[in-house]
Amino acid sequence: MVELTQILIALGVILISMTLHEMAHGWVAYALGDMTPKAQGRLTPNPLKHIDPVMSLALPLLLAISGGPIFGGAKPVQINTLKLKGGEYGFALVAIAGPLTNLVLAYLSFVLWYVINPSGDIINQIFAAFVQINLGFFIFNLIPIPPLDGSRVLYALAPEFIKRFMAKIEQMGMFLVLILVILFQPVLSSFMYTAMRFFIDLFSKLVV
Repeated sequence: MVELTQILIALGVILISMTLHEMAHGWVAYALGDMTPKAQGRLTPNPLKHIDPVMSLALPLLLAISGGPIFGGAKPVQINTLKLKGGEYGFALVAIAGPLTNLVLAYLSFVLWYVINPSGDIINQIFAAFVQINLGFFIFNLIPIPPLDGSRVLYALAPEFIKRFMAKIEQMGMFLVLILVILFQPVLSSFMYTAMRFFIDLFSKLVV
């Protein structure tokens, strides 16, 4: 049974991690010439500007309560590709910025956890949550299914017929992602756990 303390810790880490994830999208787009994220207030650390009630809160919290790997998404940062330097490759840089931010947060949390080596249970739970949740967001958002970030990266590199197919399924939006989560939850959880173990092992080798 998941304790209330663990749920509250997960909620706090989710809000911080998702906010920084979306800010990274916005700041890279802004640096590449698109003023849209700034005009829409998406460069702010205020989580209310970024969270999606289902993908940022309901889904991750349900996964936390069930004891599964925690992953999710947020309200997408709107990008005007006509104003973005680099075209499709610029869009790919904007997309990858969010997941890479989560990867960096996971690694820095792991390093601090190792260096500080806290004795308190709550502190250990907080560090563990930062590592696991950020890895979950990193891995999940790199799945190349629209509208997840991985699809934006793939779009810049894929041949034209793949781009046409992705443009068609893009219309289904987050509904397609929710179907993936619901229908293939055991397979998705197994994939997430395997990928998370890989990165935690890699962090261990880099730190020790």
